[in-house]
Amino acid sequence: MKKVELKDVKTYEAPGHFGMTAMRLHGKEETGAQKFWMGLSHFLPGGGAEWGYEDNPLEKVYFVLEGEITVKTKTEEFVLGPWDCLSIGPNEGREIVNKTNKPASMLVVINYPD
Repeated sequence: MKKVELKDVKTYEAPGHFGMTAMRLHGKEETGAQKFWMGLSHFLPGGGAEWGYEDNPLEKVYFVLEGEITVKTKTEEFVLGPWDCLSIGPNEGREIVNKTNKPASMLVVINYPD
């Protein structure tokens, strides 16, 4: 077991993201996990992520802790509030935006490639 305290977590730049701060809570470097990593993303109003992941073979889970996040695919739009989650399959493109005037926080879980 390995405990991670928020005070010890470092931020990182998430490519294609804007108006947000990303922190990796759990993964190979942080806890030795080999199958998946977990991050915490804080989105400012208007913050989000550009269209992407269409060519990414990894599965993703978004779990909103606070606020509201809108996730768009080519055909659908999902509005996630506190305690809502969304599963995104391999090679599914998506765009993320915080359309509100309040910050939003979201856990992100992504598997490592085999």
